[in-house]
Amino acid sequence: MNGSLVLRKHSLKNVLSIFESRLFSSTPEATFETKPFKLHKLENGPSTTVTLSSEDAIKYYKQMQTIRRIETAAGNLYKEKIVRGFCHLYSGQEACAVGMKAMFRDTDSIITAYRAHGWTYLMGVDPFNVLSELTGRKSGNARGKGGSMHMYAKNFYGGNGIVGAQVPLGAGIALAAKYLGTGGVCFTLYGDGAANQGQVFEAYNMSKLWDIPVVYVCENNGYGMGTSSERASASVAYYTRGDYIPGIWVDGMDVLAVREAARFAIDYCTSGKGPLVLETATYRYSGHSMSDPGTSYRTRDEIQEVRQTRDPITSFKEKIIGANLVNIDELKQIDKEIKAQIDDAVKRAKADTEIPLSELAGDVYSKPLETTIRGVSPFQSLEHIRIGPAVNLN
Repeated sequence: MNGSLVLRKHSLKNVLSIFESRLFSSTPEATFETKPFKLHKLENGPSTTVTLSSEDAIKYYKQMQTIRRIETAAGNLYKEKIVRGFCHLYSGQEACAVGMKAMFRDTDSIITAYRAHGWTYLMGVDPFNVLSELTGRKSGNARGKGGSMHMYAKNFYGGNGIVGAQVPLGAGIALAAKYLGTGGVCFTLYGDGAANQGQVFEAYNMSKLWDIPVVYVCENNGYGMGTSSERASASVAYYTRGDYIPGIWVDGMDVLAVREAARFAIDYCTSGKGPLVLETATYRYSGHSMSDPGTSYRTRDEIQEVRQTRDPITSFKEKIIGANLVNIDELKQIDKEIKAQIDDAVKRAKADTEIPLSELAGDVYSKPLETTIRGVSPFQSLEHIRIGPAVNLN
């Protein structure tokens, strides 16, 4: 009888031990299915079966959550009138940037429009330096002289304020990579609003003529400045608008789908086949900029529905918890740490100082041939000084 009780106790203990290990330990990797990709002039596309490790799951979650926190902080700083000028938020589009960055090699580069805060962070700039740049402080990655729309880092060419102008620049960066033989690919990002710019199609033409390794990424968040994409574009199948250039449509709210599309794009471009168009179907929660409430051309119910059903962070969180890649307590701790990091970055950025007037003429040229440059008139000269960015871009 006593032996039977002891055996039962040991059996119960073993069962509890197994249950606890399954409850609190994570599996090393899991496999998921993405939405089908839409293809233009391609016989085969990215794989819809994707494998994710526990390590990458945590990495992608941290990156997306950090971008969301940075953008929330940026919006609050703008409302406090500490961020001046324009401010365009990336909230809702985090999976696009994180998915693409996941496949970047050291030789690959990126150029985008003015929703650049998240990309600046992903390309190696600390959130403190991002927020300092937003607030015009000397610790900003461009010493506070670029602001929200002009941020830079190694292999990151901005942050460009002129609508669509970054597209031919991206083609040029990719041309340089081909000319120098680096093997690098340039991801050139633009929105659905910029997709109707003539210079986009000019860049398409030249890049295909010369088979330049450039990925044209149309981040289709559904709306331009104050109007829907359907009202602005005769064709909203942006992945087909390269015509003679192959294209792929991907669910831009799924970080894993974007990652696989980026993997395919890099392999395609490095094989010598030339450019590729990639459309990421995504959504922005805020208005076009902080001056746009974002509710005059869409309903609040629509925004709320996307938040509840398609949010890139929430859906990814549910996916990785369900696959036992991480446990919920671990993610709660990550959320807590990221909040503390961004809160601290905000305080430090607010306390930072601006550059002195003597530095306004600094860094106009990277390698100046003369020591003086023209001032506000031909009769006033300024001494050019070389200071460099607040963060190392080498």
